[in-house]
Amino acid sequence: MNFFSSALGKNITFVRPAYFIISGFIGIPNIKYYYVFLLFVYIVSVLGNTAVMAVICLDHNLRTPKYIAVFNLAFADLFGSSAVVPKVLDIFLFNHHHIPFNDCFTFMFFCYTCLSMQALNLVALAYDRLVAIIFPLHYHVKVTHRFMFSLIASFWLFVITVSLIAVGFLTQLSYCKSVIIKSYFCDHGQIYRLACNDYSPSLVMSVLLPVLILWLPLVFILCTYLYIGYSLSKVATFQERLKAFKTCTAHLSLVAIYFLPILITFTYMEKINPNARIINLSLTSVFPPMLNPIIYVLQTQEIKESVKKLFRIRV
Repeated sequence: MNFFSSALGKNITFVRPAYFIISGFIGIPNIKYYYVFLLFVYIVSVLGNTAVMAVICLDHNLRTPKYIAVFNLAFADLFGSSAVVPKVLDIFLFNHHHIPFNDCFTFMFFCYTCLSMQALNLVALAYDRLVAIIFPLHYHVKVTHRFMFSLIASFWLFVITVSLIAVGFLTQLSYCKSVIIKSYFCDHGQIYRLACNDYSPSLVMSVLLPVLILWLPLVFILCTYLYIGYSLSKVATFQERLKAFKTCTAHLSLVAIYFLPILITFTYMEKINPNARIINLSLTSVFPPMLNPIIYVLQTQEIKESVKKLFRIRV
């Protein structure tokens, strides 16, 4: 059977298929309308995140440590949407369900890297809010441009390393059970289960990845806001607490948009129809990048003022 090609090395034979077959949205009625919706979401995401990055670059008043993280969030959202949506549309709208072996792992790497970076960006913004509210007099000492650049760079290095390790383990498996991936992209959990040799390292990564890129960031953010709330309740009046929390509304909205759909999907995964689960997960990966720039423009006073000023200059 020449469908599979074997790679020999140090007494180990790796059975590698020429391609995988992505079969996530097959059998759903009127699914083409969903593809049109995805295209609309992608266009809005590209325009919105590009606009946010442009405003931050053009307005010198926004070149602060906080907006380094906001710029990086917009960049990660734009990069992530561009990694996922065009490929998903190519696979399902144009019926290119066969994806070459190496291309599948490249697709997975970019998807996981960008999705992970979105969560870690929210961690950086949570730390910024913590210092700004609890230690306002020390904010410019604790949160500097150099610190924020270093934090963002370390996050990128971390997610790239973790994603490379996860993909690297998958390349050491033999795939002789099946080549059908029941998802909308090259899903790590779906792929390692197709292997016919020991996939223990990938199984460990499947447990470790959500902890590192989902649960730990969420726990840190929740602890940050619990500490903010506790500290303000001790030293501030109701009006002061309200004023302080208003500076957090944009960030809290981003946290809710990113984490709630994922938590709901994973909580009820066994009870949800497989097609509904795939649609929910696909929306989870494309919706936050679309909504994030809209929320920041509507809820962040500095960006609203900057947009108004830039439009007055252009007009």
